[in-house]
Amino acid sequence: MTGGDRYTVISADCHAGADLLDYKPYLERRHHDEFDAWAATYVNPYEDLLADTADKNWNSERRLAELEEDGIVAEVVFPNTIPPFFPSGSLMAPAPAPEEFELRWAGLRAHNRWLADFCAAAPGRRAGVFQILLNDVEEAVNEVRRCTEAGLTGGLLLPGTPPGSGLPELHSSAYDPLWAVCAELGVPVNHHAGSASPPLGEEPAARAVFMVETTWFSHRALWHLVFGGAFRRHPRLRLVLTEQGSGWIPGVLDMLDYYHGRLVAAATRASTAESKFGAGLAARMGAPPSEVWHGNCFVGASFMRPHEVPLRDRIGVDKIMWGSDYPHDEGTYPYTREGLRYAYASVPRDEVAAMVGGNAARVYGFDLGLLDPIAAKVGPTVEEIAEPLEKPPADATSPVFAKGASVRVW
Repeated sequence: MTGGDRYTVISADCHAGADLLDYKPYLERRHHDEFDAWAATYVNPYEDLLADTADKNWNSERRLAELEEDGIVAEVVFPNTIPPFFPSGSLMAPAPAPEEFELRWAGLRAHNRWLADFCAAAPGRRAGVFQILLNDVEEAVNEVRRCTEAGLTGGLLLPGTPPGSGLPELHSSAYDPLWAVCAELGVPVNHHAGSASPPLGEEPAARAVFMVETTWFSHRALWHLVFGGAFRRHPRLRLVLTEQGSGWIPGVLDMLDYYHGRLVAAATRASTAESKFGAGLAARMGAPPSEVWHGNCFVGASFMRPHEVPLRDRIGVDKIMWGSDYPHDEGTYPYTREGLRYAYASVPRDEVAAMVGGNAARVYGFDLGLLDPIAAKVGPTVEEIAEPLEKPPADATSPVFAKGASVRVW
């Protein structure tokens, strides 16, 4: 909150990236010839990255203007475009095969370098989320240090380890050096929807199955890190689950607490059939999952929907970070004010202020002293957000306005 009559809105979920050929200066020179050969034959599969509006991903001035027009003064920046040597956007790309690793890793590091410059073009307005691969944990740890020193404050983008990836599962102790460096440096670990789903084939039904399952596969990071004891060993570790909805959280925490209690109890009864499942877990897991959630975890609640808002106390008002998902067409632009009214009209102003900006400022280190004066000019007013939205804009494409939505099982 600006301290006046306007909210300081920080989107905890936006996306950006360079145009394909603009990544070349950020690649090590030894990869330039290979990049030229790859780029000459690459066919971009994404219509939005070929459209006239694609420059929203990299045009800094346009982006600032459109976000301010929408009432947003700062953003957490996840990737969106195609990094060098990737078959698709990096969020959805499968883990590289061993022979692909060197070039894919070079491509991600080029994106991270580009992102540091992109964020520096709007000081204090962008928290860039840098990327790693899990195939080489030591290199990933080094990249955390490099990107933190380069000023990327959005934290780490944690890839998924879907079935068939060939990578250790996220509960594995193999990743402990990664959790340790993130806890040491105060780097948030972000896990975005879409990055953990296994290949589903090309049948038409695959798209429907993906829509149903993709959030569940992304949620797995929560119970993997909890049951793997990452938060017990690294109490300062923070996990952010982004663009996965938020209404599923209370029910899943209840379920995880149930299994946690059951496994701990089973470990003390050696003669039971379940004892093998609890053996060695009681000390390793630490606190119950709901306690870990409220102590270490957050949700990037992209375009939070009206049916999720009544659950905010169970989720934790201090855990929710609203996001616009700009520039995606499922995002709220250019109707962010209407989206906020639709979700938050009946919510007390201090709670709205926390969810639309205050929590993100705390997690990602935004300086409200810098942002509040900007919000005092462009932010949505408290009065307008408190006015219920009777009818969504006719051409709005964000699911926040979808009719018939209900709380998901996951």
